Amino acid sequence: MSEPARCAWARDALMIEYHDREWGVPVHDDRALFEFLILEGAQAGLSWATILKKRPAYRAAFDGFDASKIARYSDNKTAALMADAGIVRNRLKVAAAVRNARAFLAVQKEFGSFDAYVWRFTGGRPLKNAWRRMEDMPARSAESDAMSKDLKKRGFTFVGSTICYAFMQAVGMVNDHLTGCFRYKASKG
Repeated sequence: MSEPARCAWARDALMIEYHDREWGVPVHDDRALFEFLILEGAQAGLSWATILKKRPAYRAAFDGFDASKIARYSDNKTAALMADAGIVRNRLKVAAAVRNARAFLAVQKEFGSFDAYVWRFTGGRPLKNAWRRMEDMPARSAESDAMSKDLKKRGFTFVGSTICYAFMQAVGMVNDHLTGCFRYKASKG
């Protein structure tokens, strides 16, 4: 039996599984949204494959992405994270995770959930693009620009427009599966 047509970036087993099961699937769970926000920030300057390989270690090191726990991390805890070879040991990215947890909790309090806040940037529904080639896909959009600007205003870091666009793709706010990919029609949006 032949493999279905996929987006060109899904090449190895881990990336194929992520592509087929997660990427572009709408996420409405606050913990999962927070996880993707932190992982997309950690990915800056690195490959997504690197972050996916480190994802189990991130989940363990960052208490299952429990924002209320991360927001209370002490200097000793952040020092321990910097010594954890399982994650990206970048001082700014580790500090951003803690700062973003605090900002995330403030957004939850203001909007009732991070889900309610973040999905406003696409009108509460996935945006469906129709790219034929990877080269046609943008690295940012008007929606990711707006999200980035608002997140920064609320105290988030490592949330530039490119990171926000990757986040939107990952959590299904944007369907950027290529038109020839078997997931394109199956994805909502």
